[in-house]
Amino acid sequence: MSKVTETVEELVTPIVDELHLELVDIEYVKEGKDWFLRVFIDKETGVDIEECGVVSERLSEKLDAADPIPYNYFLEVSSPGAERPLKKEQDFVKAIGKNVFIKTYEPIDGEKTFEGVLTQFDGETVTVEVKIKTRKKSVEIPYEKVANARLAVVF
Repeated sequence: MSKVTETVEELVTPIVDELHLELVDIEYVKEGKDWFLRVFIDKETGVDIEECGVVSERLSEKLDAADPIPYNYFLEVSSPGAERPLKKEQDFVKAIGKNVFIKTYEPIDGEKTFEGVLTQFDGETVTVEVKIKTRKKSVEIPYEKVANARLAVVF
């Protein structure tokens, strides 16, 4: 995590806690010539535009006061959407029974990407039931080998 995202996390956490929201992720990225600070928030029933607006206003005030970013940037506060990233252990626990997409740092059974139903997570191993043609197979992925993971929308 970069210094900017750490500082932003310290600034935004009391705001989302007070509003009973969850901080899902923070990105500080350059796209083209512009910098973007993206804060993703959520709650059980989903967040609406007003909640994003309140967090954006309050965070903007704190960012102006702390001034942790030396460049001009765009602040975006939004919901992570249907394909929300799984970052923390509790995200994996909440995703049990749901469709997920996982990329690993190194191949497991010759593969680095897995899509299927997250069936189990014990803090050390993520178990995903993947479909291969007409049969299902359980794949155990060591948690420390997960490069990134997200919920996956299935059509």
